[in-house]
Amino acid sequence: MRYLKISLAAFAAFFCLMYGLQNLANLDAAYGFVALMAGMEGHAAYPDHLGPAVQAPSLIWTMLAVIIALEFAAGVLAAKGAFDLWSVRNASATEFNARKRFALLGTGLAVALWFGIFSAIGGAYFQMWQTEAGSGALEGAFWYSMQNGLVWLMLRADDN
Repeated sequence: MRYLKISLAAFAAFFCLMYGLQNLANLDAAYGFVALMAGMEGHAAYPDHLGPAVQAPSLIWTMLAVIIALEFAAGVLAAKGAFDLWSVRNASATEFNARKRFALLGTGLAVALWFGIFSAIGGAYFQMWQTEAGSGALEGAFWYSMQNGLVWLMLRADDN
């Protein structure tokens, strides 16, 4: 089980870091997507909004920077967690359980990113579900948050 937990923490790190890198590699496209979602255009089903759309480029760049920073932070934390767990793979259960902190922080932050920012803020406030691109992103965010949440639960289980 320890090797499985270490592997899952490492895969979570890779997952988050790859999304951060992909966003950097496609920065203009990422900006365009965030601008499209934040602009709340093309909303026919629920055309009225509880709050304003975001159209200022500086705010859109800030939103994108927060997303990318959280992807990298989650990846780095999970990677540190995988390394920490690897370093105590043959230690006592107490010591192994105590070294899960960064792996749990990384996967927990990933859940907060893809559930909190994409699903709660993007889906509920910006009504991403009303556009084809937004609906696809919400579907992905669901999978990403559930996958990282399951890894968090598996990591959280105490070793004996």
